[in-house]
Amino acid sequence: MADPEGSRKLEAILAADAAGYSRLMQEDDEATVATLEAYRGVFREKIQAHRGRVVDMAGDSVLAVFEAATEGVRTAFEIQSELAQRNEGLPEARRMRFRIGVNLGEVIEKPDGTVYGDGVNVAARLQSIGEPGGVTVSGTVFDQVKNRLQLSFEFIGEQEVKNIAELVRAYRVVAEGGSVLASVRPKRKRAISKRAVIGAAAAGLVLLAAFGIYSYRHATPPASGPAYTLPPLPTQPSIAVLPFQNMSGIPAEDWYSDGLTETLITDLSKLGPLFVIALNSSFTYKGKAVDARQMGRELGVRYLLEGSVQRTTNKVRINAQLIEAETGRQVWAQRYDRSLDDIFAIQDDITEKIVTELDVKLIAGEQARGWRRATRSREAYELWAQGWYLQGNPTREGTAKAKELAEKALEIDPKYTLAMVELGWANCDQGDAGWSDDATKSYREALAWGQKAIAIDDSLGEAHVLVANVLLTLEKHREALAEAEKALAVSPNNAGVLLLGAWVLAPNGRADEAVVLAQRALLLDPFPRSQDYGALGDSLLFARRVEDAIPVHRQCVEQTPDFIWCRLGLTVDYVLVGATDQAVAQAKEALRINPKITAADNTYVRSIGDAAQRADIVAALRRAGLK
Repeated sequence: MADPEGSRKLEAILAADAAGYSRLMQEDDEATVATLEAYRGVFREKIQAHRGRVVDMAGDSVLAVFEAATEGVRTAFEIQSELAQRNEGLPEARRMRFRIGVNLGEVIEKPDGTVYGDGVNVAARLQSIGEPGGVTVSGTVFDQVKNRLQLSFEFIGEQEVKNIAELVRAYRVVAEGGSVLASVRPKRKRAISKRAVIGAAAAGLVLLAAFGIYSYRHATPPASGPAYTLPPLPTQPSIAVLPFQNMSGIPAEDWYSDGLTETLITDLSKLGPLFVIALNSSFTYKGKAVDARQMGRELGVRYLLEGSVQRTTNKVRINAQLIEAETGRQVWAQRYDRSLDDIFAIQDDITEKIVTELDVKLIAGEQARGWRRATRSREAYELWAQGWYLQGNPTREGTAKAKELAEKALEIDPKYTLAMVELGWANCDQGDAGWSDDATKSYREALAWGQKAIAIDDSLGEAHVLVANVLLTLEKHREALAEAEKALAVSPNNAGVLLLGAWVLAPNGRADEAVVLAQRALLLDPFPRSQDYGALGDSLLFARRVEDAIPVHRQCVEQTPDFIWCRLGLTVDYVLVGATDQAVAQAKEALRINPKITAADNTYVRSIGDAAQRADIVAALRRAGLK
């Protein structure tokens, strides 16, 4: 008799996903379905030929397992080679390219043939960091096949995978003779929580409606670069701040260089005339050497800021240079050798130099806001930065630790507004996920911290959107809209603020405006990430574009299974299109995340200010099985 709990096996796992699938469906759904079915046939044929087994072919994804790593890699390579030939016969805009990841690890195989476990999770993440047409493999696969296949492998760094304690070595496959199947972008070592917000399709890029979003904060490992038309260069001065390199030789010190990068992006985004690429997209290039001209084209900017940080016990050395992307010419460079206590002066100096070089004309008010520092305490800053780094991983333990660090930072500097905002979001996350004994108390504490930050610095857009989102949850919709409008007014170039604002507007009768905000966000953040799809999905749902919302919400739950907001959104989507079985399955997953929720009592429903829309959503959730 089969073990109902399943059996454990060591297998090679192949995970694949079609890039740009939503765009293809939007442009010609019948042709896309026909191509998908044909290409699925290639997957089946190659997998079976190498003694593999197809586990699932849901939507545009494929999951398969093999007894040997060599067979898994051979299969992946042959599939990509075959699909590349088939794509040659299609117009460029109609070509369907897959990303494939292969991992060797232990899985739990259920009696019905489904597989679960860290091995599957790693394979999926390897797939997500590859570019269309490429194959990415883990270090465990590389160790098994490096001397057994007529292929070469290029090391692309150690990758952080959600819920996996150790970094995962990753390699891209290179064909015999040295040709690379496709270039690969290493992913940023971040994860995302509820405040992760959307980047949406621009008006001229509405084909992206099932793609884009930006995470306001530290998101899930980013997906690969866009498979769509690159945005045009903006007319105003534009810049991307690339992740500063950690030169200390200690990976655990990444939070320091990453914190410096985020601070620079935040400061620059407050300067109205300056177009600043969002943190998420900048971190797509972390750890990878890419030609400046290529990055400029992909990000749609005229200038790049790059640098490095070397930190010792009492000293810090920072090198920074400003590059003209189109020519690769160095516009400005500076090295700073300072005491750690001078970190804020260094940041101010770098920001001022950039603004001068780009000839940004500022009015006095904007300049005053841009230079204002949240704290002058190095100790408080470092506590906040460590918490910010931890809070990227939306787990019970990570959120609790981030909350503790923010509280310590406030003990040192009671007026540290960024720590207040961090503490507010930690309370929010605990309330949403059922990680606190009293969710309402958690929300009220979050509200208090956001309001306190605003009282100190009314120009802090991050605090206004925190307050707006908490007010939504507390069902004070009119006040939430007012706060969102304030946030948008004071932070017109902050992608996170724009998109959290869209999240507030969407369920409150202003979904069309939310789409416009998302369009703007896409230009600021051309590399959308996983969990961020929630807000775009909601905008589409409340704009009555349910068919478009489904793939967006689905992408979110696939990338971030414990993000309850997207689970509830996808549940509603499926109910509205009559996909009852899928809706019931999503509702069960939502209950797994937070067993306390009901159809009428959850953060998703409480965010809806329109009575008729709320009634429709509650009814849909009840039809899916929530009480």
